[in-house]
Amino acid sequence: MSRHQGSSGKGKSSGRDQSKSNAAASGRGGDNSKSKSYARGNAPLRKATKEGSKPNSDKKTPVKKSNPDEIRLNKYIANSGICSRRDADMHISTGSVTVNGKVVTEMGYKVKLEDDVRFDGSRVNPEKKAYVLLNKPKGFATTTSEGKGRTVMDLVANATTSRIKPIGRLGRNSLGLILFTNDDALVQKFTNSKKGVPRLFQIELDKNLKFEDLKKIQEGLKIEGKFVAVEEISFVEGESKNQIGLKIKNTGSSIIHTIFDHLNYEIVKLDCVAIAGLTKKDIPRGHWKHLTEQEINTLKMLS
Repeated sequence: MSRHQGSSGKGKSSGRDQSKSNAAASGRGGDNSKSKSYARGNAPLRKATKEGSKPNSDKKTPVKKSNPDEIRLNKYIANSGICSRRDADMHISTGSVTVNGKVVTEMGYKVKLEDDVRFDGSRVNPEKKAYVLLNKPKGFATTTSEGKGRTVMDLVANATTSRIKPIGRLGRNSLGLILFTNDDALVQKFTNSKKGVPRLFQIELDKNLKFEDLKKIQEGLKIEGKFVAVEEISFVEGESKNQIGLKIKNTGSSIIHTIFDHLNYEIVKLDCVAIAGLTKKDIPRGHWKHLTEQEINTLKMLS
């Protein structure tokens, strides 16, 4: 009996030893790693094949950054108030839009704010329309160029974020009203050589203006082969005869100097006191104001 029990115990021990041996063999063969992996609830690792290989998760695909200075062409047109983006796409596809002189039909095409974008031949401006009236003091040049010292652009720098420009010029030592806008249609109205927009100047001369010279200016002068005409000219009521009121449609002030130089007078003071009905009322020297809707409409209706 004792031998049988011993034999039985030995068999059990032998089985356990065999299991250990198999387990060890499995460990050496690498199969045990799969068992452990499944035991932890993880899927077995697979080797990536050439066809099915995926990029390393640590390597991120570079994202192309958009240029903040660029805007989609359809949005550029829609921002101008001409039409919606959807309609803009239709007009682009039919070849009605040009960018810097070239027809563009590509959807998603991007442009910069300074690009010359035209719809049916007319310039498109994506910025909000702005109309600023400045009462210019002495010592400021009427220019948008840098490196010219103090300019009128310094005085209206905080008026609007839209890119406005002055219509016409006043000499550095001249005073008075200058209108700034980014409305190209209004600029064309002001600078039209046949129509133009009247401006009223108050002029102080170095001496009294002779009545016969006033008549010459009133009737028009031929200077260097060109005929120069004014709308109106008169003496300022209640002032000496060297104080003159003159209305002219020319956008610059140099022509006024040309007129009086031709007749041997020197301009001491030149002040633009009105532009097409707009006056300096409530605008101190060196200050500006935004035009009201009524004032804008009045300018647009001028013939």
